[in-house]
Formats: sequence, structure tokens, C-alpha cells
Amino acid sequence: MKKSSPDREVREHHELLRVLNRHDLFSNVVSLHPAVPNGMDPPQHTAYRQIIDGYFETSRLNEFEATCRVLAQRYWTELLIDQPLEIMESFARPYALDAQCAFVGWPDSTKAPLQRWLAQNQEASRQQDRERLQQLAAELGNLVEAQLEARRRLDPDLRGSDVTTRLMRETIDGRHLDHSEITSILRNWTVGELATMASSVGILTGFLAQQRTVQSRLRKHPEEIPYAIDEILRINAPLRSNRRVVARTTTLGRHIVSKGERLSLLWGAANQDEKVFPNPTRFEHCRDQSQNLLYGAGIHVCPGASLARLELRVALEVMLEKTKEITLGESQSESSQAPATGWSTLWVRLA
Repeated sequence: MKKSSPDREVREHHELLRVLNRHDLFSNVVSLHPAVPNGMDPPQHTAYRQIIDGYFETSRLNEFEATCRVLAQRYWTELLIDQPLEIMESFARPYALDAQCAFVGWPDSTKAPLQRWLAQNQEASRQQDRERLQQLAAELGNLVEAQLEARRRLDPDLRGSDVTTRLMRETIDGRHLDHSEITSILRNWTVGELATMASSVGILTGFLAQQRTVQSRLRKHPEEIPYAIDEILRINAPLRSNRRVVARTTTLGRHIVSKGERLSLLWGAANQDEKVFPNPTRFEHCRDQSQNLLYGAGIHVCPGASLARLELRVALEVMLEKTKEITLGESQSESSQAPATGWSTLWVRLA
């Protein structure tokens, strides 16, 4: 059997930006399984994106902030001061899980199945086990269907205000979104975000534990936390890569790329391009973040960027409010294995 050619890696910032801004040349349709809306191109993408964007309006997120803060405070109230603490299991992963379930309106009973599913999906991805990944996709579909069916049974007129019920009321081209479309959207908003959010919380915690001067400054100037989050995650990418397919033979940098060729967009490399970010691995307190590709760019820029920024800001604010100092623990921390990023285990000590 003929092996497929490896993806062409896109590392330079200007090349990656060209790919993101020229969706007519570089397609997001990279899978046989439709992904709503990030795996679509215009005009199909446009209609779905209009629906999606409505769930991230500022007024809705402002209301959701109180929920995130309660969740974060609950964990930090229970954590032991002056004791070794593994932050990924004690805070990063459960906080990400709680926040995403709260956002979509899923009950506590879904958290354990989602956590198991995520671990199994990450392992299958590492092993590149396509058969297992297909099985897991079906399992997730069943989990979503159970939530939809519960709403149909308890709320036949679908008058509820939670995000999942609202999605069931959405229409496109004169019809309601079907099961596969809702599943795809909810996959992005639950398990699709869990790993990235947990990874980001771990990266931020580890960075502050290592960079004590940055930690001290943020304690004195909490208004700088949103900027610091973007700068830290520019240096330490929470998402390794995304893919595109060349729609028409064209040029990319100094190379000709042929129709059908697959590209791997390496976010971390582009965000450390020294032509755009001088001294790219150094944290700067006043660096221009307009070129930061943490959430992408172009029409496929992450629709949930504002939600992610909210959840991360609250996590960091509460973490710094509830502690006097965070340092690395004596136990050996472990980095995550590809395709995951950040920390698998991160040991810290709180004061």
C-alpha cells in the first residue's frame, strides 16, 4: 500500500498568516467527517459561523464569569498550602471540565464519562489508531444524543436557556440543526476545548512558578494578567498544530505547493518567529500582541477565544488571590507527549 506523503510544515509567521488569510487557496476541509464550522469553507462556513458567534457575545460571557469564579475558588479553597501539589489533576483538568460543562449546560453526571473519553482519545491519537478513534467518535455521539434526548423528554418545547437546548432550536437553510451538526459543535465546545484549556492552565502555572519576577509583578498589578496570559501562551503553545489542504496550486514562501497537498500549521514555531517577535522566548511586559497567533487569524479565528480568555483570566486571578507564592515542587514533573502540549504532571508548592 502506498504511504501518504507527510504534511508540509508551515513554520514562518508570514507564511502561516498567508494560509490563514487566503481560505480560497488553503482549505479547512481536511477530514471526511464534517466539523462545524472550523472544518468548512465559505459559503458553508459563513452561515454556521454566524450561528456560533452568537454564543460568545460579551453580555453572555459577562454573566458566565461569575460561574467560572465560583468554580475556581472552590478548588483553591480546598488545596493545601505548604504541601506538594500536582496541579494538573488537582486544578487544571477538573477546572477545565467543570467550566466547559457549565458553559454548555451539562450535568455533573457527564463529567466522568467526558474525562474518560478525553484520556482514551488522546491515547488513540498518540498511537494513531484510526479504528479506535472512529469508535470513540461514535461513543461521543451517543453521549451527546443522551443529552439531547433528556432535553426532549423533560422540555418537549425546548424552551430552556442552556446552550445545548438553544442549539437544538437553531435553524439553517430553513431547517433545524441535525444531530451530527450539534454533535460536532458540542464536541468542539467540550472535549475539543478541555485538553487545550487544561494544558493552558498548566503552562501558565508552571511559567509563573519558574519566573518568580513575573509572578510577583502580576500579584502587584493584576490588571496585567490578560496580557501576560497571551504572552506566556505565545511562548509556550497550548496547541501544537492544525491542518489545511491546498485548494489550488499556488506559492507559499519560496515554494510551489500543489493542489491536494496537506499542510501542518505549527503555531508555536510561528509565534516564536524572531522576525516578528524579537527575543521570542523571553517574556516581555509590553510586547505588541497584535501578531500573536494564539487563537489563529482570518475567518477561522477561534470563535471561543473570548471564552477561553475569560476562563484563563479567572483561573489565574483566583490562583494569585489564594496564594502568596507558587514555586516548583521537589517531585519530578513530566511534559505531555505529542500531540498534547504542556505538562502531563506538574508539581508545585504553595505558600
